[in-house]
Amino acid sequence: MSAWLFDLGNTRLKCAPLNADGGIGEAIALPHREEDVAAAMAHHLPARIDVAYLASVAQPGLRVAVLDALVARCGRISIARTQPRFGGVRIAYADPRKLGVDRFLALLAVHARVRGPALVCGVGTALTVDLIDAGGRHVGGRIAPSPTLMREALHARAPQLPDVGGQYDDFARDTEDALASGCEGAGVALIQQSLAAATQRLGRVPALLLHGGGSDALARHLPNATEVATLVLEGLARWACVETAA
Repeated sequence: MSAWLFDLGNTRLKCAPLNADGGIGEAIALPHREEDVAAAMAHHLPARIDVAYLASVAQPGLRVAVLDALVARCGRISIARTQPRFGGVRIAYADPRKLGVDRFLALLAVHARVRGPALVCGVGTALTVDLIDAGGRHVGGRIAPSPTLMREALHARAPQLPDVGGQYDDFARDTEDALASGCEGAGVALIQQSLAAATQRLGRVPALLLHGGGSDALARHLPNATEVATLVLEGLARWACVETAA
């Protein structure tokens, strides 16, 4: 059976084949615009797919465009939803629908990867921070603008401030470097403070895992962090295997 996984975020569409052993094949990134999705799938994906598993936090128009493209080539489409309990993970939210499915799936993947507690940080449009203990209990999390969104917001309000460019420096000596340093530094500081709070709460230092398109810039300042680019897809694979068995 041909099965594929699709992670549709606010800034990227990533996909990978689901292997028979429950692992994922090579992940690829496809164009993220509504008008380009169908052509990109036609170019990169098999002509027919038996089943597609989709996790989406994107805006409705893009989600519909992806679903339309999948309907044209898939026998079945399953859409992942956040659940209060799944695969040994228990979500902290009283209303699980409020926890983005990408965060939920990242927690599933981390619980399978890590023996012990973990702080899971997604760096995309938003910067999300979630703590999970060794028993799979989601303690809770935080959401903030990512460094990229901070730059874009500043540029939108003050166009003279560039939304890209610059190098990190503790005390920058030009505007581009100061912007890069301030926005990246804000993200790093949130993660470091969350890590300290998690350590105090749990009595041990949790593993630190980063994922998302903006994780590279922050990982440079977090020497103990592990980057896992496919974390959401890995969690989606675990969800898909249980969903198929049911």
